[in-house]
Amino acid sequence: MTSKKTRPTGRLLTVAQAAERLNTSERYPRRLIEERRITFVRVGRHVRIPELALDEFITAGVVEPLRSHTRRAA
Repeated sequence: MTSKKTRPTGRLLTVAQAAERLNTSERYPRRLIEERRITFVRVGRHVRIPELALDEFITAGVVEPLRSHTRRAA
């Protein structure tokens, strides 16, 4: 069985840049990495988050509003 490795394309973000895009502290993206909830890349001893992975993480968390089908009487 061969393992398939995908190569991240696009921009690689630092933890600080990812935190800024998420409007959180740096602790939150680090926790996502530690819990393996987001794709990341090791570049030597540095950790980078592909911009596409961050976009997918944000999209996965989007909750659509409920639409009411009832009409009020005028």
